Amino acid sequence: MMKIVIADDEPLARVRLQALVEELGLGEVVAEACNGKEVLSAVHAYQPEIILLDIRMPGMDGMRTAEKLGSLHPLPAIIFTTAYDDHAVEAFERQAVDYLMKPIRKERLEQALKRAHTFVQKQSPPPSQEPKARTHIRYFLHGETRLVPVNQIYYFISDQKYVVLRWTEGEVLINEALKDLEQEFAGQFLRIHRSALVAMVQLAAFFKKDGRSYIRLKDVEEPLEVSRRHLLDVKTIIKDMRLPSQ
Repeated sequence: MMKIVIADDEPLARVRLQALVEELGLGEVVAEACNGKEVLSAVHAYQPEIILLDIRMPGMDGMRTAEKLGSLHPLPAIIFTTAYDDHAVEAFERQAVDYLMKPIRKERLEQALKRAHTFVQKQSPPPSQEPKARTHIRYFLHGETRLVPVNQIYYFISDQKYVVLRWTEGEVLINEALKDLEQEFAGQFLRIHRSALVAMVQLAAFFKKDGRSYIRLKDVEEPLEVSRRHLLDVKTIIKDMRLPSQ
């Protein structure tokens, strides 16, 4: 199933679009964004095939975001969503596969998503035999198997024989090797230290203090230290994602 990012600065619009996508069954929403910077972050982390992109957003608008995405290969299929009809020509100049007027009808969205599927398939390489990364991590609690959605994980930190996984609902221990997690989730998680992987979609800021470098994650109070060995890679990602840096 193709991965979809929904970008709109109105929460209700995102909720409605996700509901329509789920009804149609033509893709899986892997992330939401409310501005262009968050779109670039989500694309970097999840490599979606389709982006439902609002045009008028604060900061970097949809057109500017599409321009930034134009250098990617393969190029994600961009479907613009807007309440205004004065950007249609420019939208198709940005290689948009469709241009939907709000309020978006289910039938019209279905047509656009099918068109996006065709666009993606035309530029897709032959199917790979490599295993896909998991969407959930399994752990055990009181003898029961529990699942953690990967898109809700903040970081993995190695702790002797185990790895501490922190997500939106707390911390759990998993019996997996950090190097294996890094390989499986390459492109989604970034090594910042020999004992730490962080979710790129959760990156919020980079700063220095007392001669050491740190990153801050969304909704996580304590910063995480970046080792000198991994500092250059972290700085490159931070620059590409245009995150605050001090």
